[in-house]
Amino acid sequence: RYLRTLYLGLQSRWQAEHRRRHFYWRMMFESADISMLRLLETFLKSAPQLVLQLSIMVQQNSIEPLQGLSASASLVSLAWMIASYQKVLRDSREDKMPMSYKGAVVQILWHLFTIAARAIAFALFASVFQLYFGIFIVTHWCIMTFWIIQGETDFCMSKWEEIIYNMVVGIIYIFCWFNVKEGRSRYRMGIYYVITLSENAALTILWFLYYDRDTTSDFDALILVCVVSSSFALGIFFMFIYYCLLHPNGPIFSPRTGGCIFRQQPPAVPGSPADAAVTSPPRSLPRTTGGEREGAPGERDSCVPVFQVRPCAPPAPAARAPRTEGPVIRIDLPRKKYPAWDAHFIDRRLRKTILALEYASPTTPRLQYRTAGAPQEVLEYETTV
Repeated sequence: RYLRTLYLGLQSRWQAEHRRRHFYWRMMFESADISMLRLLETFLKSAPQLVLQLSIMVQQNSIEPLQGLSASASLVSLAWMIASYQKVLRDSREDKMPMSYKGAVVQILWHLFTIAARAIAFALFASVFQLYFGIFIVTHWCIMTFWIIQGETDFCMSKWEEIIYNMVVGIIYIFCWFNVKEGRSRYRMGIYYVITLSENAALTILWFLYYDRDTTSDFDALILVCVVSSSFALGIFFMFIYYCLLHPNGPIFSPRTGGCIFRQQPPAVPGSPADAAVTSPPRSLPRTTGGEREGAPGERDSCVPVFQVRPCAPPAPAARAPRTEGPVIRIDLPRKKYPAWDAHFIDRRLRKTILALEYASPTTPRLQYRTAGAPQEVLEYETTV
């Protein structure tokens, strides 16, 4: 994936002007997939390692230089990756405003301090209550997973793939907040941080009541409690800084400008056919709903192909200026907004056909997705479905 992203980036620089945008967006979608996989890898590997290292430090009441360096690297990688994924995801979607580098830095600080408080609270509790810590982690993971499933995320093509994805994201929710659903998230985020604050306080208080007085002095124990509380408070402070000053959609307390470049599609020309081409790519399309995913009764048994290729679009109406028509690939699925996780599910099956049409036709093929209203067409080939 890294090599393919590098190849697409070089092609976006070396190709002719009319081909650069094509390779640029393919590079961005590939980069978003890489960021998602790196995010999952980091939380599955670095996060447990960080808690284990901190727990050993607390039990031994000493910090070796290499231990401290390794724990610091794990903590920074967790905060870095979640902020990096948020930025890459916004950059790869035309219906979202890009995140500034200042916003990314503040996001790193936000997650750095909240994850640090969470990991230290885990380490303190695990240093005394190993068995109960395991029970607590499994219980929290189950609750978070069911919460994510109840939110009806839309990343994968099948129900069971979506459940497995939600189970993996539930591991991220053990340590920090990660938005997986479109729309306003302030209420869900508020509930999550109230739960996190309560858990951190309970774990830290239980450790403070039962920690080993022979290896840890009362002064050191008080310092650790202050570190947990102050770190969490700093993380919440930087979160408010991000949403009040540096959010791409504007300050949270000002009238929301929305993240879409175009708020709505231009009105259709009266009398145009149902599958008329759209002159500009859609910037915001409706997400997949349960009804669209399952289809109408009897639709699965029909013989309608998944995609159709027609040599040219129907003739434009008299009210519209004629335009050069190229191949149109019609996909009988709603368009996905997120490029990550399953972006190339159908692309792997259509790539040869799309590339063959792309090089055989003087114009780039257009992709037409199923929508509730009038069909929308993408003027350039995109890997996201």
